Amino acid sequence: MLAWVDQYNNGIIILLNDEEELLFVSKSVERILAYNVADLIGMHWNDIISPEDVKRYIVRDSEMNQIFNVNVLHKNGKYIWTECTVEKMEDQTTSKNYYMLSLVDITDRKDAEELMIRSEKMSVAGQLAAGIAHEIRNPLTSLKGFLQLLQAGVPRKETYYDIMIDEIDKMETITSELLFISKPLTDQRKQESVSEMIEDVVILLEPQANLNNIVILFNPVNDVNIYCDRSQIKQVLINLLKNAIEAMDEAGMIKIEIHPSDESINIKVIDEGPGVPEDLIHKLGEPFFTTKKTGTGLGIMITRQILEQHHAKLEIANNELKGSTFQINFPI
Repeated sequence: MLAWVDQYNNGIIILLNDEEELLFVSKSVERILAYNVADLIGMHWNDIISPEDVKRYIVRDSEMNQIFNVNVLHKNGKYIWTECTVEKMEDQTTSKNYYMLSLVDITDRKDAEELMIRSEKMSVAGQLAAGIAHEIRNPLTSLKGFLQLLQAGVPRKETYYDIMIDEIDKMETITSELLFISKPLTDQRKQESVSEMIEDVVILLEPQANLNNIVILFNPVNDVNIYCDRSQIKQVLINLLKNAIEAMDEAGMIKIEIHPSDESINIKVIDEGPGVPEDLIHKLGEPFFTTKKTGTGLGIMITRQILEQHHAKLEIANNELKGSTFQINFPI
């Protein structure tokens, strides 16, 4: 059987014991990762995956046939993305556990996903431009007026200075959040404040909401944190809040709520739009499927992919009276 694996398998097959030591590695590792098989036998699983993945994935805690993405170290010192399938096996005679891992190189798929994400992010930036330009033009008008007053020698300079600094701070906040969109997504996870991430996104999207006479209502909840990559989850929140704004043809309100529990932290984005037809809800997230007149359909697809990597889920439901609720469930 092992000889067949070496000859016909396109990925890498690894056998681990309960201490996560490598007992067997298929010969395909020489082609994919450039290691000699003999060099890997006896090494620990944690020695060949990225430090971030060491914190996230413990093989012996895996469920049956679990699948996850993991960065594996190439002999040249660089990490490559792989899709890892874990199957737990028990030796009936010794009661010892073993773990069969199948690693498939998904670098090309990850590159394609990153390209789609960057395309969608630039599309979002362009669509937000009108609202942001309006939001920045108002402070600039104020600054110009106060400078003209100062040139004319009007007193109360200190008061004017304070107002001008406030206006500059406002523009700086908006532009820094806009610049965030153009940056590539990272994969650096740590404990992050849910309220702070939502507040950052509200600052960015409030100008667009104001242009459409939409009020964004959010009451921060203190000490609610999740283990995540900040840039990725902010991208998810941007996608959901932007969709909610664009779904509303009339003035109204969008509520963002945080509901922590013992098992999960749930974030709800509740709009007052027309809702999503029940027979189409399951199609949201398919590439290029959208219910909007102008849209790519990539926003929800990217959102689902990011949440899947965080072991979180997106639920979509229509409200009782009007509008939709997009709910993210982060497990604790």
